Amino acid sequence: MNKNNFELEKLIEYPKSGILSKVLIKSENKDVTLFCMSKNSELSEHTSTKEGFVLVLEGEGIFILKGKKIKMKKNVLIHMNKKEIHSLKALKNTSFLLILSN
Repeated sequence: MNKNNFELEKLIEYPKSGILSKVLIKSENKDVTLFCMSKNSELSEHTSTKEGFVLVLEGEGIFILKGKKIKMKKNVLIHMNKKEIHSLKALKNTSFLLILSN
């Protein structure tokens, strides 16, 4: 895999159940990870360690940020500040990029 460019569509693969993550870029001040969540999988409530963005690539789900529901669908961009509580559930097979920075 070339670390300068990524064909995201080719990297998306869904597990039969649960969540598959692929670290695309990891450095001291930034992380980019592709998440592929199978239908009905969930990430329980947790706190972000860095400021970040979630860019939904495909699928459908619910992202809960600071108690507010955000519909996850293709091309939705969600911003999170550092230390914000959030959770999510995939209603269909759903993929997204998680981009974190210091």
